Amino acid sequence: MPGHFAALDHADFPPLQPGSVWLVGAGPGGPGLVSLLAYHALGQADIIVHDALVSPDLLAMAPKHTEKIFAGKRGGKPSPKQADITLQLIDLARSGKRVLRLKGGDPFMFGRGGEEAGALARAGIPFRIVPGISAGLAGPAYAGIPITHRDTNHAVIFLTGHDETGAVPHSVDWAAVANAAPVIVMFMAVKHLASIAQKLLAAGRPATDRLAVVSHAATPAQSIIETTLADAHTLADVPTPAIVVLGPVSAYRQSLDWYVDEARRHVFG
Repeated sequence: MPGHFAALDHADFPPLQPGSVWLVGAGPGGPGLVSLLAYHALGQADIIVHDALVSPDLLAMAPKHTEKIFAGKRGGKPSPKQADITLQLIDLARSGKRVLRLKGGDPFMFGRGGEEAGALARAGIPFRIVPGISAGLAGPAYAGIPITHRDTNHAVIFLTGHDETGAVPHSVDWAAVANAAPVIVMFMAVKHLASIAQKLLAAGRPATDRLAVVSHAATPAQSIIETTLADAHTLADVPTPAIVVLGPVSAYRQSLDWYVDEARRHVFG
């Protein structure tokens, strides 16, 4: 409806106050997949400190005078240290700025938002958490994969593919994970996928279990690779960022793969 977004001008949203930080989820890719409160924050912020995976189209929604600071961390590439990013947020807030910390997906889903919020709390900086649509939910959905379905599973596990050192998480009980739920959704797992697959197989996960890799989810560059857990080690040159879905639910893609080429032309999701 033309002009419908103008209704947001009169919405009773909380103000982003000077000297405070909002930790906001930017969603999985398409800028249309952000909350109204996130969109509101874009127009309020003096400074946006954003991750590498935040869409340029979303950043373009902020006023032209808003300062944008890149704080992206990408595996294998020179990246800002988390401690430095956190200190920067504190310093900016103490200088009286209205700070928007914009994080891909959801801030609390493997986004280190809990660490940043904890540091802000200890420093006495007022903050707000604005949840976002996690890539672990949206990635499979945009590939036609429901991560739960009454006919296949009543539980799902979310798992990160690496720990703070960049290695396969050493604290994961792989035997428990392998058998706890029919569906496992993995973030940042492509680099160590062969190793993770071997651990799951050794723990008794079926070799024929379906595995789907959704790359660049909810963007025009989205692509999907389908294989089995046994053949996961054969995958090469998989585009990242990517979400890995293990379990029977990827079979639903045959009838639910709605995000076709025509839809992908609409960059706002």
